[in-house]
Amino acid sequence: MTKPFFHVDSGTGRQGLGKLTRWMIGLCLLAGAIALIRKFGGSTSAGYVWDFQALWKYRSLLLSGLAYTLVFTVICIVLGLFVGLVTGLGRLSSNLLVVAPLRAYIELFRCTPVLVQLVWFYYALPVLTGIEMSAVVAATLCLALYGGAFYSEIIRGGIISVDVGQVEAAKAIGMRPHQVMRRVVLPQAFKKMVPPLMNQSIMQLKNTSLLSVLAVPDLLYQGQVIAHEIYRPLETYTFIAIAYFAVLLPVTIWAKRLEFGDYDREA
Repeated sequence: MTKPFFHVDSGTGRQGLGKLTRWMIGLCLLAGAIALIRKFGGSTSAGYVWDFQALWKYRSLLLSGLAYTLVFTVICIVLGLFVGLVTGLGRLSSNLLVVAPLRAYIELFRCTPVLVQLVWFYYALPVLTGIEMSAVVAATLCLALYGGAFYSEIIRGGIISVDVGQVEAAKAIGMRPHQVMRRVVLPQAFKKMVPPLMNQSIMQLKNTSLLSVLAVPDLLYQGQVIAHEIYRPLETYTFIAIAYFAVLLPVTIWAKRLEFGDYDREA
């Protein structure tokens, strides 16, 4: 198989990834050092005195917000993968009556901002359907469908990337269509789908920061409550940014390792 123009050898890829990791750790340490200097150095050039100790009193609130964010992300990812799998398989149908509404759903969610979708699901959908729903239910439904729209295209792309000859060979030995899909197509397609699925899941975690507009008690919402309580928005939002960074960095590195690993196996 032809290597992509950006392909690097296994050793070179791991070495480059290791350098990237060291650079990121160095930046984190530098940021921590600057924060400590500002903390113990008194006022900054702008006359603002940094005081992260004020957040210690609210540590349980911040931790509960972080835990809520992570659990909510996992739920939305699982539901989104289910929706994406069903939609992606449906998009492979030759029946226009099946493909057309699925295509409309995908384009609708991919071409509108997540924030607008969240507000619409919470305020407009109950008016149209007459069904009252809490902010948590509206946010879960919105992000699951939003993620499902992207997951479906990833899954569909992975399936159609499998060599047609293998499908024909499986049919030739008497496999039924669902057996071909389960035993031949999906195992091969899944290997190609893992890196983009991981990247989209990372985006799902980032999207949870928008839940605060619906008063869902995620990390950002709890931070807003604390900032209004202690009048320390800079320290609060800096901590929130560091918390997201600490969670996302290992996952991002893992996703990159999977991506480079797939290229190495294809070489």
